[in-house]
Amino acid sequence: MTILETRNLTRRFGGLTAVNELNFAVEPGEIRGLIGPNGAGKTTLFDLMGGQLRADSGTVRLGDADVTGWSASARAARGLGRSFQDPRLFPALTVAETIAVALERFVDVRDPLNPALRLPAAFDSERAVRARVQELIELFGLEAFEGKFLRELSTGSRRMVDLACLAAHRPSVVLLDEPSSGIAQRETEALGPLIRRLRDDMGAAVVLIDHDMPLVTGVADRLVAMDQGRVVAAGRPAVVIADEAVVHSYLGTDEAAIARSGITEP
Repeated sequence: MTILETRNLTRRFGGLTAVNELNFAVEPGEIRGLIGPNGAGKTTLFDLMGGQLRADSGTVRLGDADVTGWSASARAARGLGRSFQDPRLFPALTVAETIAVALERFVDVRDPLNPALRLPAAFDSERAVRARVQELIELFGLEAFEGKFLRELSTGSRRMVDLACLAAHRPSVVLLDEPSSGIAQRETEALGPLIRRLRDDMGAAVVLIDHDMPLVTGVADRLVAMDQGRVVAAGRPAVVIADEAVVHSYLGTDEAAIARSGITEP
């Protein structure tokens, strides 16, 4: 059984084939790492799965639904969460307010009359949102930043808020695009446990693109390596990073570079 799957997925930009008849599948509850050199097609694949781009051919399935023609918002409502390399958040909102906005789909009372007339249903709905915001703030260790504006936070702290907003949607699949980009090493080391928490606390499958090999190989159950729009290797992390095609296209032939992957056991 798969929770997310592509079949013969293809996307071209002029004469360049960014994703070439690619078959990719994610099982429920797994963490799948996606690696490859710049230009391999990784982010384009995310855009195709997330609905930000339309495929030239092939299909995308989310659970038992063919979502190939669906919009990004429709896929999100179906359970697909997506983060971007640069977190798309609201700089003028506080951390608590930003997470509350992310909970919009779970607001029970939407008509303006209830809060205007201060009816009990509006209070109950707001109380439920506040409770969930506090749960997410505690889950992601954001207590110290709860009342701070997003513009005041470091890149790493904004990344944590971004993950909390993803968790607010209760997705069944999460696509994480370069979460360690632009953050300090200490913050990168904290990402591994947070990614596992996304999987363990929500039961969500996670697909992770990142160039930080210790992060990817440390959290992924399986790796997929891409080059020139195609899958060149797939399997357990130790097997994939030792694959000759991956070594030559991505890791290089330098033994020191290979050792930096953090994998020492097959």
